[in-house]
Amino acid sequence: MEFKEFIIRSYEGQSDRAQVEDLERRCKVGPSETMLDSMGDPISRIRNSPMYIMLVAEMDHELVGFIQGSIKVVTLKCHPPKGIAKVGYVLGLRVAPQTRRKGIGSSLIQRLEEWFNSNDVDYAYVATEKENHASISLFMNKFGYTKFRTPAILVNPVNNHHSFRISSNIDIAKVNIDKAESLYRRFMGTTEFFPSDIENVLRNKLSLGTWVATFKWENASFGLNGPNIGQVPKTWAMLSVWKSGDIFKLSIGRAPNSCLFFTKSWSLVDKIFPCFGLSTIPDFFSPFGFYFMYGVYHEGPCSGKLVRALCKFVHNMVSKSKDENCNKIIVAEVGGRDEELNNHIPHWKLFSCPDFWCIKALQSEGKNTFHELVTDTQPRSLFVDPREV
Repeated sequence: MEFKEFIIRSYEGQSDRAQVEDLERRCKVGPSETMLDSMGDPISRIRNSPMYIMLVAEMDHELVGFIQGSIKVVTLKCHPPKGIAKVGYVLGLRVAPQTRRKGIGSSLIQRLEEWFNSNDVDYAYVATEKENHASISLFMNKFGYTKFRTPAILVNPVNNHHSFRISSNIDIAKVNIDKAESLYRRFMGTTEFFPSDIENVLRNKLSLGTWVATFKWENASFGLNGPNIGQVPKTWAMLSVWKSGDIFKLSIGRAPNSCLFFTKSWSLVDKIFPCFGLSTIPDFFSPFGFYFMYGVYHEGPCSGKLVRALCKFVHNMVSKSKDENCNKIIVAEVGGRDEELNNHIPHWKLFSCPDFWCIKALQSEGKNTFHELVTDTQPRSLFVDPREV
């Protein structure tokens, strides 16, 4: 077959949108053949980031590939001088099936890394499915990325006709944005990958709010209604919620027969015996959106009970929402060694899975400490930015 030349250029919204959306539909990603519907906005997944870019590959006036990237400043252990680094996130690499193995994907990655370098990015990183061996091989074997973190993605279906009871001994209160920012900076400011512009995350229209949970006998010392945070109780928890379904939806093109049989059987039982109050399993084979719980934090004895209470609160809130899409799921991503969170955040193991992060040092300062960074043990906690989910 004759080799045809291609060019790499910036995405142009008006003229490229239709071709990008068509290419997205034709490119099923990972073993589950996940498909993304950007709902008319191909850059929806990066639009809320501080800096972003989308590059496309064109051959004979036809788009045959694209890639997206974003840049932000985060807390990153071991990076000099103060544990703060500029990182570039790689996502959305797609190449048309009929034009693969022609160097298009590699050229897109190379050009994106050039953009990172021109903006003084210290590290580039990518997150992918652990079973997506083709993607992992491309980044690790060809571009020198190294395994970095393996967060757990926890998925919980929402039961639209059931509300969870929350203990009368627990108070849950919504805090305003300024107070939420103060809490996050004070208690999660040194957490790995904590974004320096957390205020922009909290003020984004997709962020539905931040809630804290306390035991009633300790609530008075928290100062939720005062101008300052003040002294916090010995035991408390908090989290925020991001409505991802407003900007894109996902669907799974292929799944094991056992999973399909289980899903259909469960739905049938739920329809016949609604009195059982079974959790409603979303139709993953049709486009669905999700709510993302981020910034999950807890401290003190029995704080896991407060995390679980917050998760129940979010479930009840989501189940009562008036979404056009009746399929609702709640997702959280927990990183590091905080296994206690896995035990207290409700999730279905059938739908939950590990994530796979790879990282690469781009600047000389980062290369000097890169070995220490990637060989260090998993940190206790990891802040997963909802803008990059």
